[in-house]
Amino acid sequence: MTKVTAQMSVSLDGCYTGPRDTHDHQDMSGWMRGPEAPGFFRVTRWAVDAMAWRERQGFAGGEQSVDSEIVAETFAAAGAYVMGRRMFDAGEVPWGDEPPFQAPVFVVTHRPREVLERAGGTSFTFVTEGVERAVELARAAAGGKDVAVAGGGELLRQVLAAGLLDQLELHIAPVLLGDGQRLFGPDLGLGAGEGVELTPVRVVETPGVTHIRYTVNGRSKLVLDDRGASGDLVASAGQ
Repeated sequence: MTKVTAQMSVSLDGCYTGPRDTHDHQDMSGWMRGPEAPGFFRVTRWAVDAMAWRERQGFAGGEQSVDSEIVAETFAAAGAYVMGRRMFDAGEVPWGDEPPFQAPVFVVTHRPREVLERAGGTSFTFVTEGVERAVELARAAAGGKDVAVAGGGELLRQVLAAGLLDQLELHIAPVLLGDGQRLFGPDLGLGAGEGVELTPVRVVETPGVTHIRYTVNGRSKLVLDDRGASGDLVASAGQ
């Protein structure tokens, strides 16, 4: 059954890049000199070092490791992708004529554009009707495989807020960035006393990163545990 999945590399304090770059860069080299890049490359170091990631990008080298197996597993599971326009704009030139996705990609945007066909099975379809429509189209194109939310963080939050996400995998790098774009914040659309419940289903620890996979159970009311207000409980705790 097709699942909508997402995976994101984050620091221990929840950042997936450094502080947001407000400049309108025309190419990747400008972004690389900005404030986002150092944090981004630190939290994704584990993937860049992995052989499976490098092979998919058309690069040589890399380590054959558990991290590499997880990268390969992630690529193999995806039958279609959904991504934000900002991520597409940043990646269009560096990805070149044969991007790493090798599957249909649906780009959520306010700026229409003709479908962009690339070598290796990748196509980019620009969806102006919102994230729900992009996920719907990706499901139809996925051929029974997963729909992967490719990023960035803002789009992932939109998918989660819309109740469309089935599985989330966080790759937690052992670093504190202190400042940066945090994956989760107040824009999830949660009401007062409400949360999104997740169930951890897999934890894989490697020297450079901890991979935690969650099933997303959806929104639920938070229950106030007021047992501490009981004088009897306080008294018994002191015995």
